[in-house]
Amino acid sequence: MRTLVPHSSHPDFAPRRAPARSRALRAALFAPLVLAVAGAGCYSMRGSSGGGETKAPETREVKPSDVAVPAGYTIEVVATGLTFPSGVTFDASGRPCVVEAGYSYGEVWTTPRLLRVESDGTLTPIASGTTNGPWNGVTFHDGAFYVAEGGEREGGRILRMTEDGRIDAIVEGLPSVGDHHTNGPIAGADGWIYFGQGTATNAGVVGEDNARFGWLPRHPEFHDVPCEDVTLAGENYESGNPLTPEEKDKATTGAFSAFGTATARGDVVPGRVPCNGAILRVRPDGGAPELVAWGFRNPFGLAFSPDGQLYATDNGYDERGSRPVWGTADFLWKVERGRWYGWPDFSGGVPLARAGKPPGEDAPKFLLAAPPNEAPRPVARFAVHSSSDGFDFSRSEAFGHVGKAFVAQFGDMAPGAGKVLTPVGFRVVYVDTFAGVVEDFAVNKAGNGPASRAGGGGLERPVAARFDPDGASLYVVDFGVMTMSNRGPEPKEKTGVLWRITRERRP
Repeated sequence: MRTLVPHSSHPDFAPRRAPARSRALRAALFAPLVLAVAGAGCYSMRGSSGGGETKAPETREVKPSDVAVPAGYTIEVVATGLTFPSGVTFDASGRPCVVEAGYSYGEVWTTPRLLRVESDGTLTPIASGTTNGPWNGVTFHDGAFYVAEGGEREGGRILRMTEDGRIDAIVEGLPSVGDHHTNGPIAGADGWIYFGQGTATNAGVVGEDNARFGWLPRHPEFHDVPCEDVTLAGENYESGNPLTPEEKDKATTGAFSAFGTATARGDVVPGRVPCNGAILRVRPDGGAPELVAWGFRNPFGLAFSPDGQLYATDNGYDERGSRPVWGTADFLWKVERGRWYGWPDFSGGVPLARAGKPPGEDAPKFLLAAPPNEAPRPVARFAVHSSSDGFDFSRSEAFGHVGKAFVAQFGDMAPGAGKVLTPVGFRVVYVDTFAGVVEDFAVNKAGNGPASRAGGGGLERPVAARFDPDGASLYVVDFGVMTMSNRGPEPKEKTGVLWRITRERRP
C-alpha cells in the first residue's frame, strides 16, 4: 500500500408511496427517463433533442402571461436585462438584491456584480468583482451580504460584502477551478455560513472533457480532493492527451489524481478540508472552514426547512469523460453531519454498476476500495439532466404549501452532458420532503423546454428560488438564454430575468 500525496497545490429511504394523482404527476416528470430506459436501442439510434439545442432569439421576449402557475397564484417580472444572474437575497429593508455570476460555462467572462433591484426595476450596483467568477448565490445575514465566488481562475472564496460595497474574503483557497464551483451560501440559525463545494470532475477522473470545459490547460495539476482519507481500487482510464500537440498521444489517469497520473489498488489518497463534493461551513467573520458532509457531486442549492433541518440539491452525473455515467437523476438530500453521500461510486444510494451503465458500454467500476459509509437514499429524485439547483422552503400561509421545497430547474445541457430525447427541466417544481413527491409549479404554456425553443416569453433557465423575508412571495432567478451547440454552451448576455410569484389575496 502506498499513500498518494495530492498533486494539486492550488491555494487551493425510500420515500413513502404517493397518492395516485401524485404518482401520475411524478411519472410525467420522469417521462424522458422512462422513454430512454424502455428502449436503449431506440435511444442509441435517435439524436439528442435538448432544450438548448435550438437557435437563440435575437432578443428575449418576456411575458408573464406565457408562464402557467397554479390557480390562485400570479407571476410578474421584477427586473430584466441581467447578465448570468445566479441568486437573490434581501437586504435589511427587504429589497431584493441579485448577483450576476461574471462567468458562464462556454468560457464567457463578464464582471460579477451584486445589484439592488429598486421598486421600478432599475438596478443599483452595490459591489463588483474580478475575473474569478462565477458568483454562485448570495445571502444577507446580520447586516452583510455573503457571496460564493466560484473561483474558476484562482480558486473559490466566500466573500463578505457591506452595503457600501466593501468586500472581504472570509474563506480563500477553495478547490473550485474545475467543472463545478463554490456554491450557496446560506446562514444557519447557529450563526454559521453554510456553502457547497462542487467536484473538479464529472465522476472522479480527470479527462479530455475537462479540457473542453477550459480548466485543464489552465490547471493541469488540479484534481478532486477527498474530505477524508480514501483507499483506491486502482482503476485507471486511458484517454487522448489534450495537453500535447501530438494527436496520437495518450494519457492514463486514476481517481483523485492529476491528469496523466496512474494509480494502483491500495493507494491511499489523504483527505483534507477544504475538499471537493462537500458542504462546509464557516464563521461570519472568517476562519478555517469546517466539514458538514461530503460525497456529493455538485451541491448547488442549500436551504433550511422550517424545522431547522439542512437540505441540499445535488446535480447528477453526466454521460461524458473517461468515466461516463448514464441516466442518473438529480437529488434532494437531507444533510446529516459527518456523512458521505456516495460520489463517485453511487447514485442515490445505488452502485453505479447498476445505476449508471451507458447503453452499449461497460458499467462504471468502483473507484474506491470500500465506501466510507453505507450510501444513503435521497429525499427526492428529480428528472435526469434537469439541473435542479437553488431552492427554498415555504414557511408562510400567505403563500401556502408550508414546508414544501420550491426548486429552480436550470434545464438540460444536452448534448454535452448527455443525450435527451426531449427537453428536461426549465421550470420551477415543488417537493413534499416527507413523501418524496415532485410536482410542477411554474412551467411554460407554449410547451416543454425554454421559451427560446418552445416559443413565447416565458421561462428560460431558472437557477434559483428564494422567498422574501415575510414568506409571501417567491422570487425566481432566471439565468437567461443559453443554447447548446457542438462547441458547447452559448450563453447570451443581458437576457436574465428576476420573476416574482405571489398568491392572490382572497376577499
